[in-house]
Amino acid sequence: MTTARRHPHAGLFVTFEGGDGAGKTTQAALLDAWLAEQGRTVVRTREPGGTEVGVLIRDIVLHHRGDVAPRAEALLYAADRAHHIATVVRPALDRGDVVIQDRYLDSSVAYQGAGRVLGRDEVRDLSLWATEGLLPDLTVLLDLAPDAARARLDADDKPFDRLEAEKDAFHARVRAEFLELAANEPDRFLVLDAAQAPEALAAAVRERVTALAEASGGVGRAG
Repeated sequence: MTTARRHPHAGLFVTFEGGDGAGKTTQAALLDAWLAEQGRTVVRTREPGGTEVGVLIRDIVLHHRGDVAPRAEALLYAADRAHHIATVVRPALDRGDVVIQDRYLDSSVAYQGAGRVLGRDEVRDLSLWATEGLLPDLTVLLDLAPDAARARLDADDKPFDRLEAEKDAFHARVRAEFLELAANEPDRFLVLDAAQAPEALAAAVRERVTALAEASGGVGRAG
């Protein structure tokens, strides 16, 4: 079993998690802008799709018209993650940059482990092996009831991807798993009610990032 750990690095690794429609992209952009104002070097990325290889995998897992077997789906996400961490995230952290990422291994645990009912431990261990145990310094969980999230997605008037189109029971399992993950690792997670105004959410995120920076003597954890 791969051990989960926060590797020492000069940068800061912040991930945003939550159900579809919770506002992760908005909050990632607001944090990016704020850090840039502070003179920080920021690498903003996402999973899947943070590399050229990832873009191809993203098209398969989210937009493939045919069925993708659940275990194959989990493996594709893990493959994307392994390449992304090795080629984008770790080099940025080693340089001392702040990495802001839309989704990481907690999404796989929630969507494939709980949503697809593949099992929390199996999916988590797969991602930890793929990333050599790398955990974020901070994971912001934007929690939103599935019906509210669906209303936001409907308002966007865009076609649903494979996961967004899943039934209510699937999304209920995903939300419950995210909350359970946060309860198990309270030091890493910041859980916020995504129904709040974007400005209020952004302020809470900035407060937590500032505290992390002060605790480490800089933006990230010196190593």
